[in-house]
Amino acid sequence: MNILITGALGQIGSSLISRLNEIKNLKKVYIIDSLRSNNINVLFKLNLKKIEIKFIKVDLINKKILSKINDKIDYVIHLASITNAEASFKIKKILFQNNYGIFKNIVNFCIKKKAKLIHLSSTSVYSLKSELVDESLEKLAPQSPYAEEKVLEEKYLNKNQKRIKFITLRLGTITGVSKGMRFHTAVNKFCLNTILRENIPIWGNAMKLHRPYLSLKDAVKTIIFFINKKKFDNEIYNVITANYTVEEVLNFIKKNKYKIKTKIIKSPILSQFSFKVSRKKLDQTGLILSNSIEGDVKSTLNLLKKLY
Repeated sequence: MNILITGALGQIGSSLISRLNEIKNLKKVYIIDSLRSNNINVLFKLNLKKIEIKFIKVDLINKKILSKINDKIDYVIHLASITNAEASFKIKKILFQNNYGIFKNIVNFCIKKKAKLIHLSSTSVYSLKSELVDESLEKLAPQSPYAEEKVLEEKYLNKNQKRIKFITLRLGTITGVSKGMRFHTAVNKFCLNTILRENIPIWGNAMKLHRPYLSLKDAVKTIIFFINKKKFDNEIYNVITANYTVEEVLNFIKKNKYKIKTKIIKSPILSQFSFKVSRKKLDQTGLILSNSIEGDVKSTLNLLKKLY
């Protein structure tokens, strides 16, 4: 079995490729990344048994590159994306050209190769003033240009669903340690602010508002689960570890005996919507997610304190 992974050296991909041994009958992996974040070190000491690795440095906006892959590809895990939701307000045109353009190239590649696609979307497509939301919600309200583009991706897949087998995973905000970890998302950013003794930026009235969070380990476990189960039913699944308020996340930091300072700031997002996301549909597949956001906070703080 052969797999192609785009954006493989990023936050999720760097953790996923270290666990490729958990995928059954895997023979060869195409690892594609633009190296914009210079994370080539992620490929060192992978210790993958009997799995051939083929690394390709390329910008996937050039669809001709994919046509040069002659091997049979069974699955594509599409991770390549500009993911900074707050920054997306300033780079909306670039984000749409990059993320949506690349996504369409990937879908068309999958159709041509008859490869099954793992598509990553986001729970930020919801953002309604509702106590609990699930995949059946039809009226989406994306919070940012990043989330708006994710909705377009979902619509493009729906339009082509008779031509391709896929699953869409709407991920919560990622937490936890990886070689390619990023610090523009809430929990990781809060941990870095704490270690640097900086004010933690809190958007408007977000302290009491709920958001869905996803442990990186749970994200990777979910991707591997769907491949091993060969469950590609053209469905959407919410993937979260738990729903928490910002105040609860900050309390996790305090439990590690750190003093924190907060500063209220204005932001186009994360300032007015509170919502919880249901993962009932995912649980019904038999997948058990057992990691904790509190544990991720502790491991992130422990990592960072070694550096500062």
